[in-house]
Amino acid sequence: MITLKSPREIEGMAKSGALLADVHIHLRDYIKPGISTLDIDRFVDDYIVSHGGVAAQKGFEGYKYATCCSVNDEVCHGIPTHKVLKSNDLIKVDMCVGLNGFLSDSCWSYVVGGTGSDEVTQLMAITRQAMYIGIEQCRIGNTIGDIGYAMNEFIKPYGYSMCDMYAGHGVGPTIHEDPTVPFTGQKGKGTRLKEGMVITVEPILNTDTPFCTVDGNGWTSRTLRQGLSCQYEHTLAITKEGPRILTSQQDQ
Repeated sequence: MITLKSPREIEGMAKSGALLADVHIHLRDYIKPGISTLDIDRFVDDYIVSHGGVAAQKGFEGYKYATCCSVNDEVCHGIPTHKVLKSNDLIKVDMCVGLNGFLSDSCWSYVVGGTGSDEVTQLMAITRQAMYIGIEQCRIGNTIGDIGYAMNEFIKPYGYSMCDMYAGHGVGPTIHEDPTVPFTGQKGKGTRLKEGMVITVEPILNTDTPFCTVDGNGWTSRTLRQGLSCQYEHTLAITKEGPRILTSQQDQ
């Protein structure tokens, strides 16, 4: 069932989203060679709790961590471990924040060491731009299919594959709600967007095939041929004024 949020609920989710965005901003300096993905998870968990929030992913469908930390060929749902990061690693940090009963969800990609190879830098830039192109379609009267169509058409000239085994989703009152927001789609097809809907737009781009495998832990997904994978995600509200990004990092 799709729930339409009131202005009060959207404001609450915006405050949750601001806290989540602040965590990502602080990760820009925290992520560096020599730390582990478990270090990142502990940093995120401590930051959220110290600012009055909760790491909403903990306990969701049995998941034990505040974040999913997916490195290089890991597509999504990477479980934090003692694995140490090295320069030029591409890490995707995905988290959900609860604040005063309101949820937000955002994934952001980082290159370890601050400066990546040309391959990593371009993949990150195109993935991020695809997300914003999808967000631009999030207007009253458009459809879910318009979002995926715009993102997938944009990436085609670059030779990347859209990993369509996963999708965006509605947010609130729980982490994953209707509607499903696929990374590919047909113009004019699918659920029509209405004022008050809160959804995520979160494209995943692979340098090889769109397909992936899942590790024996039942969570971590990987590209089929060990290619790189990148993801960006914002939570946004559908408003009369257009899409309102609730997890905005202002300068990103």
